[in-house]
Amino acid sequence: MKAPAYGVAVTLLLLASQGIARNGQANQPGMSPVSLYLLPLDEEISLARSAAPESISKDAEILVFTRTGYRRAVRGKNGFVCMVSRSWFAAFGDPDFWSPRVRAPICYNAVAALSQVPEAIKRTRVALASGSESRILQALEAGIKSGELPVARAGSLAYMMSKGTYFNHRTTHWRPHLMFFVPETDPRSWGAGLARSPILAVVNREEHMTVFLIPLGRWSDGTVSRAR
Repeated sequence: MKAPAYGVAVTLLLLASQGIARNGQANQPGMSPVSLYLLPLDEEISLARSAAPESISKDAEILVFTRTGYRRAVRGKNGFVCMVSRSWFAAFGDPDFWSPRVRAPICYNAVAALSQVPEAIKRTRVALASGSESRILQALEAGIKSGELPVARAGSLAYMMSKGTYFNHRTTHWRPHLMFFVPETDPRSWGAGLARSPILAVVNREEHMTVFLIPLGRWSDGTVSRAR
């Protein structure tokens, strides 16, 4: 069982690549016209909410993507922040890094939002300004080094339970799952990736964090997931 090669940002989030080299960027197409990444407002809000069960997402803050970046469309009441990540949240070197088809609804708890939302906004701002994968990477590394972008804190959690997810042409929507973001650490300390362990992990060195994933058996609407 392998997690999708999808970078976490605003991480994010989104997941760092497993087995895709950074030098793979050279063969990627550039950014498509911004209009191809847009969704109607109501559709975007609904898709963002589908990242988590209604009991969580109905009172969450909702961010939506626009021609100028992400903006708040719904003010939240419970500390959660839900949004739909786009392709440039993927791992650096991912062949789908600029694919307009990518839609990855994610809902962060209040702790995760402190680090992952600023990172997502930074990625998007640089993507729209430059259309350059290398400049996004440089901006993230500079932001973390300067302290502009906070490093993930223990207690950071995100839900990715939407049937509407499309990561890439290899994994499509993969499986519903929870994500835990912590400062960079050895995944084995959590038992992640070991034989029969339910926990997967990705070490994201660019963002100095480790992301743990726990696959779930149901989508946010309660229906059974049959993906493997």
